[in-house]
Amino acid sequence: MPESLAFPADFLWGAATSAYQIEGAVREDGRTPSIWDTFSHTPGRTAGGDTGDVAVEHYHRYRDDVALMADLGLNAYRFSVSWSRVQPTGRGPAVQRGLDFYRRLVDELLAKGIKPALTLYHWDLPQELEDAGGWPARETAYRFAEYAGFVAEALGDRVESWITLNEPWCSAFLGYGSGVHAPGRTDPAAALQAAHHLNLAHGLGTQALRAALPARAQVAVSLNSSVVRAVSDSPEDQDARRRIDNLANGVFHGPMLHGAYPADLLTDTARITDWSFVQDGDLAAAHQPLDALGLNYYTPALVSAAQNDPANARNDGHGASDHSPWPGSDDVAFHQTPGDRTEMGWTIDPTGLHDLIMRYSREAPGLPLYVTENGAAYDDKPDPEGRVHDPERIAYLHGHLAAVRRAITDGADVRGYYLWSLLDNFEWSYGYSKRFGAVYVDYETQARTPKSSAHWYAGIASSGELPREHVAG
Repeated sequence: MPESLAFPADFLWGAATSAYQIEGAVREDGRTPSIWDTFSHTPGRTAGGDTGDVAVEHYHRYRDDVALMADLGLNAYRFSVSWSRVQPTGRGPAVQRGLDFYRRLVDELLAKGIKPALTLYHWDLPQELEDAGGWPARETAYRFAEYAGFVAEALGDRVESWITLNEPWCSAFLGYGSGVHAPGRTDPAAALQAAHHLNLAHGLGTQALRAALPARAQVAVSLNSSVVRAVSDSPEDQDARRRIDNLANGVFHGPMLHGAYPADLLTDTARITDWSFVQDGDLAAAHQPLDALGLNYYTPALVSAAQNDPANARNDGHGASDHSPWPGSDDVAFHQTPGDRTEMGWTIDPTGLHDLIMRYSREAPGLPLYVTENGAAYDDKPDPEGRVHDPERIAYLHGHLAAVRRAITDGADVRGYYLWSLLDNFEWSYGYSKRFGAVYVDYETQARTPKSSAHWYAGIASSGELPREHVAG
């Protein structure tokens, strides 16, 4: 048997980041606060009271960061645009100073032979739009479409790969259900409204992109679709799996890929909302033809019927809260899946990534797939010589890349992989306590040090081949 597994010659080897997690410069060049500025400055919301005010200063260090990507042999980079940097307050004309930053970033990427993949929304809603109702308000979807048009007009001549939304599940259900993400609201009905208006925003935003972009541009969305498994084959546990699968997956891929919500999702949540916020034409608007689908994966979910456990510990991996991000599913229990775990407490299970890819290969036949996020947090520290060894991350990446390669062998059209994340950064409510980066960042000096995993990944990207066996060390 060959000693390595070859990927397609045109496979994209990338890394991903998001604006609020890395840019800093939150008060420069006309940028106004987003919901994450407000949330992180609210006492008790983030670990250590950490904020993204400075983050890793990518706004000022982007040229060095792009040079670092080039040194690592990456041929693709997925980043997000800060809405409130481009369109302060979420209304009115675009600010050219904000757009100019992204023009410079993209030009730098192209000069280094790195393909930019632009995400329009990675959770940082302008605070003034939240004050007007946020994602539970229908108007926000129309504001998003306007913003999408501004960015497309500015960067459509440079960027070919466009992603409307990143992980709308987190925006809706962690932001408005459990409250562990910005804006920190805890209203299950509002969470379902937010989910619908994110679907509508995706559709309207896609239409706006199509109107402004050249024909060669590709439009996609990145979903953190869950691999939901039941603890047993009992009818009760299988029903729990069905309900959570609808809330994790069907609520978005139903409208986006098929033009309808799953009927049993509406039934399961009928005591929370009558879904009257879904207006005529909404589902057709959400169901826009896509050029690709992005899948983000970290760990599977394991569920059962609640077994009348009054404590009903919610081990869903989505942060501690007295409020559930799963509307209408208080009688479903979440369990820790067995196996080794990352620093986030998430079980390492590459089979879930293979299963996820194959599911969407069936759900959307003919639609190219990209793994737009996959990675692991570990407690990385420099050694006395300043080197950062992270063999656990290398093992994690090897297992998940092998799963991607197996999916390709099984017939899935997977065209690229984006490691999360390029840099250690502000990890949302965990502040700077969790390190996902392939590149270590000293937050005091902002010095960047590629970890062992970065060099390992660079070798894979350069050769296009994955060693069949991972050798620890």
